[in-house]
This record gives sequence, structure tokens and C-alpha cells, in this order.
Amino acid sequence: MTLPFDPAAIDGEDFGEEELVLETDHESAIEHVRRTCSAVGFGFPVEFSPSDLLNEKVDADRDPYYVLGACNPAVADRALDATGGDIGALFPCNMVIAQIEPGRQRVYHVSIMRIARLLGMVEEAETEEMEAIISETGEMVTETFDRLADLDVALEG
Repeated sequence: MTLPFDPAAIDGEDFGEEELVLETDHESAIEHVRRTCSAVGFGFPVEFSPSDLLNEKVDADRDPYYVLGACNPAVADRALDATGGDIGALFPCNMVIAQIEPGRQRVYHVSIMRIARLLGMVEEAETEEMEAIISETGEMVTETFDRLADLDVALEG
């Protein structure tokens, strides 16, 4: 199988990679990410803890790791049209909260909209619409990460 791009030639910006470290406990970080994403316009149709599942099912001894499956329904609807429905295989937009060590949590996200474009999932007639979607979701994610970085204010409020 040949990829439509050279993985070595792309960097995190190409697929909308964002990350930061929060200096707080795991549960507080999850709640902070949930509240912040909600304030920016994301809902959560799914959330789960892969670490809990794997620790229970295969005795994996994993550190806390949580996934918030974020979604903005209006944008998701447009993205489905722009990709002929194919982007649904990537839904939802995940926000990962992984404990690095007690009191330090890594929040990580990649743009499924940018990934869909890289993979050639966008219908030719919908290229302009997909670029608008990528811009809109990029602004939402940037705002989310800017707000997440202000953890001290969020924990006091």
C-alpha cells in the first residue's frame, strides 16, 4: 500500500497536533478539559478510559489515560458532506488526557479534519468547504488549548 504522502515529510502542524502539560491530578485535568471544550462549543458523545479497560482485561498496569470524544454537531454534519461520509471512520475528535506522573497530565489532540485531507478523503467538489471546516475547527482547538493553558484560573473559578 502506498500512502498519498511521505510520513517523514509531514510535521505536527500538517495534522493539527496540539499538546500541553497540566500540573494537576488526573481527575481535575479531565474535568478541566471537559469544561473548556464545552465552553468552546464541543460536546462529548463518547468518553472512556483505555487504561481502566486494559488494566482490567489484560492486567496491563497502565497509568491513567482518558479519552474525551469531542464533537461539534454542526461542523461534523458539514464534514460528513465534504467527505462523502468517509470522515465518520475518524469520528469523534479525541482529546487525550494521559498521566505522565502523579500531578502532571499531558493533553493531546490531532485534527481529524486535517487527517482526512491528508488521506484524500475530501471530495473534489468539496475542497473549499473542507478548507473552511479545517479553519473553523482549528480556531476552536486553538482557543481550547489557550484556555487549557490557563489552568490556575480555571481551578480557582
